[in-house]
Amino acid sequence: MQQRPREYVLDIYKLVLGGFVALSPWLFAFRYEAARLESVASGMLVVAISIAALIAFADWEEWAALALGLWLIASPWALGFPVAAAMKIHIGVGLALVYLAGLELWLIHYNHDSPRTVGRDDEAELKARRMRS
Repeated sequence: MQQRPREYVLDIYKLVLGGFVALSPWLFAFRYEAARLESVASGMLVVAISIAALIAFADWEEWAALALGLWLIASPWALGFPVAAAMKIHIGVGLALVYLAGLELWLIHYNHDSPRTVGRDDEAELKARRMRS
C-alpha cells in the first residue's frame, strides 16, 4: 500500500471548509440571495477540487484552491453582501483556504524531502539521505 504524503491532511481540511461554506446558507439562514447562491457554488467548487486532490494530486488543484480562497475574501464586496454572517464566513473561510493552499504549495515546491517532489530517479538518493540523518 502506498503511503500518503503528509500534505494529504491539508486537502481534508480544505474539503471540510468547502462543505461548511456550501452548507452555511442553511446553517445561518442567509437572507441575501447572492450570498446563498455564491456560498453553495463556491463551497461545492472547493469540495470538488479537494476531492480531486485527494484522489490524484496535481499542482493546479492547489492553485485553484488558492484562487477560490481569494475569491471568497473578495466576493462580499464584489457581490455587495450586507455586513452579516455571510460576509464573515466568506472572509474567514477564504483566509483559511488561502493559508492552507499556500502552505501546501510551499511544502510541495520548497520542501525537498516531500514525496510529491521526488521523481523515480531520486527515490534511492532520498532513502540514503534519510538513513544518514
